[in-house]
Amino acid sequence: MATRTERDSMGNIEVPEDALWRAQTERARQNFQLSQLRFPTAFIQALAHVKAAAAMANVEANIITSAQGKAITAAAQKVIDGAVNNAFPLDIFQTGSGTSTNMNMNEVIASLAQRDHNETLHPNDHVNASQSSNDVIPTTIQVSSAIAISRELLPALEHLKAVIDKKADTLTDTIKTGRTHLMDAMPLSMAQELQAWKAQIQHVQTAIEQSLKQLLQLPQGGTAIGTGINAPEQFGHRFSHFLSQRTALEFQSAENLFAGIAGQELNLLVSGHLNALAAVFMKISNDLRWMNSGPLAGLGEISLKALQPGSSIMPGKVNPVIPEAVAMVAAQVAGHHQTISVAAQQGNFQLNVMLPVVAYNQLQSIELLTNAARAMADQAIADFTVNHQRIEQALTRNPILVTALNREIGYNKAAEIAEQAYKQQRPIIDVAEEMTELSREQLAQLLDPKNLI
Repeated sequence: MATRTERDSMGNIEVPEDALWRAQTERARQNFQLSQLRFPTAFIQALAHVKAAAAMANVEANIITSAQGKAITAAAQKVIDGAVNNAFPLDIFQTGSGTSTNMNMNEVIASLAQRDHNETLHPNDHVNASQSSNDVIPTTIQVSSAIAISRELLPALEHLKAVIDKKADTLTDTIKTGRTHLMDAMPLSMAQELQAWKAQIQHVQTAIEQSLKQLLQLPQGGTAIGTGINAPEQFGHRFSHFLSQRTALEFQSAENLFAGIAGQELNLLVSGHLNALAAVFMKISNDLRWMNSGPLAGLGEISLKALQPGSSIMPGKVNPVIPEAVAMVAAQVAGHHQTISVAAQQGNFQLNVMLPVVAYNQLQSIELLTNAARAMADQAIADFTVNHQRIEQALTRNPILVTALNREIGYNKAAEIAEQAYKQQRPIIDVAEEMTELSREQLAQLLDPKNLI
């Protein structure tokens, strides 16, 4: 491989000739070869936004010239546009502050400014002016998460709820056997069942929206430990103003800059809400799988749309592949949350030293849940069909309907009737007519599932 010689504070090092990165990135590339995991595109784009907003704030504070600022913002935009994706080769498992990736961006922007605008910039003195990796990387985690949540996840949840609503509107008269402990219980309409899913999603969405407000409070301007050394006064406020213009989100400078550098509890809270959403998705996925089970030996209440053959050996078998995939997403998000939980504990004195792994896992969770919400909406819920005959057959033979007779005949007598109905496999109304003094008409009224939902 052809190389060129680059120099940093530790001396000379050979760098691939055509690489946009320079010495510090190359050292990190050689030092950290633990995995094939790289920062998601969403993080790299957010980091470029951070560099552009910082440049604009530095120009306003007369830290760099207007020409230098324009060169930095133009180079940052090229990164955002995806023109140099191969310029960010570093492993997620690197220095815990993310310094290597911060310098990777600084070096790439400096190289682009030189190449495209003939502007000579120093990666540290100009691109990284008024900044430290210690405030840049925590800020970028929050910025990338906020952008992904507001632009991707929340719209996907709104779409999922709308699809559930539309489907539920068609099922208000479909009454089925409810289940608790996976055992027969009192009836409900299928619309009520689906609306419960929507409410569960909304519970978590509300919490995510609240945590989003906290993510908008940024530690940028704290530089090394929170004191703001080497940054001009009000830099954090200027930075947040320009970043808000670039992203159309209302970022602000955090009230305490030390906290956002020393700890990761805000991202842990966000991760907890994402994990809660994953739990809801797991519940919905399992409900769909159970309802679809069979079609002969299972519940067989619904039929999910057939998307692909289900077996390499059993012809005609079709499986609930989307709910299964979403359930695996939920499991993965739970794993991400555990990783972030451990990482958030590593705030030693003035700096958390597991920032890259927090960034990677959080953005992966947001992406997975976004895609899972749309897949579940469009490929499972929107077009499943209801097997009415199967539902009605099970409902009419459900002995638990006897619960509706408790006030008329008492719990113990009702239990005797349910036991006989189970034993004899007969409709509850027939057994109740024989074992009580209630008329057939009274029983029909009391046991009518439509009156019990």
